[in-house]
Amino acid sequence: MILIGALMMMTAVCAQNQGQNARPFPPQNQGQAPVQEKKYTIVVARDGTGDFRNIQDAVESIQAFRPGERTTVFIKKGIYKEKLIIPTWITNVVFIGEDLENTVIMWDDHANINKMGTFRTYTVLVQGNDITYQNLTIENAAPQLGQAVALHVEGDRVCFFNCRIIGNQDTIYTGREAARIYFDNCYIEGTTDYIFGPSTAWFEACHLHCKRNSFITAASTPENIKYGYILSHCKVTANEDVTKMHLGRPWRAYGMTLFMYCELGDFIVPAGWNNWGNRDKERTARYSEYKNYGPGADTKGRVAWSHQLTDKQAKEYTLKNVFGDWDPLAVKYVEKD
Repeated sequence: MILIGALMMMTAVCAQNQGQNARPFPPQNQGQAPVQEKKYTIVVARDGTGDFRNIQDAVESIQAFRPGERTTVFIKKGIYKEKLIIPTWITNVVFIGEDLENTVIMWDDHANINKMGTFRTYTVLVQGNDITYQNLTIENAAPQLGQAVALHVEGDRVCFFNCRIIGNQDTIYTGREAARIYFDNCYIEGTTDYIFGPSTAWFEACHLHCKRNSFITAASTPENIKYGYILSHCKVTANEDVTKMHLGRPWRAYGMTLFMYCELGDFIVPAGWNNWGNRDKERTARYSEYKNYGPGADTKGRVAWSHQLTDKQAKEYTLKNVFGDWDPLAVKYVEKD
């Protein structure tokens, strides 16, 4: 009994001392490095240091119609030889290249491979809505043996900021009527009709480079769609051997194209525009210019069926009027501090 009493007394003393000196348990992870919020949703790297080595695999991992914040896909420097498809159920995604010239998505199909035809030659096909690309290169590296699309867009509210789109004939196909597409500070090169299709597309401060005597645009804007291609504050250059370049020709009867505030070189033919060998299109094509400059901007020899906008008419052409309730400048990805 004496021994048991002594043990009980010692236990009580120890408990008292612990109560005086004890500290609360530390919160979880105390004393460890803080958990950093992941900067990007997905990282793609050819060298294996990311979540995926191929961009298409990253796309396939994204939840269909993913709710909430948009998915950010960071693509490290490398050449990604892929025929990339962004399907309709992939929406609200931004693809960010690590380096404009060294993050390259490349393929090399052209229309005359196994009777492929133009519309299957794309390097990148965008079918989903609210897709943005920034700071990377999209290239169709096929030789000049037929139409070879680098970028084919069918989605709505699709943006390209500081991108290079490289090809020859039919470099960019804007493939769905009423779809809204925005290009900002992009470099685009090609030979014939290297921007073509029925969509509504605005090109702001882009550099267009012509590689062969031919035509820059080939709009097929439907009659019921007010706006087709608007090129604003763009610079148009050409290879040294290019001497006869047209601003555009109507792929379909009501093609609409406007060049405004653009720098045009002396390789632009005085007529400016071409009727695609069909005089009936002269009555329907909607071709305009406003305050362009440079040796190719002289309008004295322009075809009679094109238009020079007045100041009042030019005021209509704003992002708000063309794109309605969508502001493409609001979706540009900005790095967080």
